[in-house]
Amino acid sequence: MHELGIVLHTIDSVEKIAEENHVQKVTKLTLEVGEVSGIVPSYFTDCYQWARARTKYMKECELEIVILKALSYCRKCKKTYPTMKHAKKCPICGEDDTYLVTGDEINIHDIQVLTETKESEGQ
Repeated sequence: MHELGIVLHTIDSVEKIAEENHVQKVTKLTLEVGEVSGIVPSYFTDCYQWARARTKYMKECELEIVILKALSYCRKCKKTYPTMKHAKKCPICGEDDTYLVTGDEINIHDIQVLTETKESEGQ
């Protein structure tokens, strides 16, 4: 299960960003996950729930996963098509001289935080 390693790396990155920006806590994390990234969202969520309890800024942080559709490009007809439906063979011209354009990535899309206010800094 490689999801745990990715979760730990993601949380480390977000915790570092939170520390550098002096936030009170991270309230929501939105990740973009490509549909051919190899990530199983339910496994990722389970790992995330376990790991976030051990953090400084993310203990109550909501996780949103946005699935990015996989698209491939055909070098012959110069068209894109949905990878999951047609795999490596272009449905337009039938060639298999194609490559994946998008859909295998994992990106931090958005981090929502609470920042410290002047009043809370004095307390």
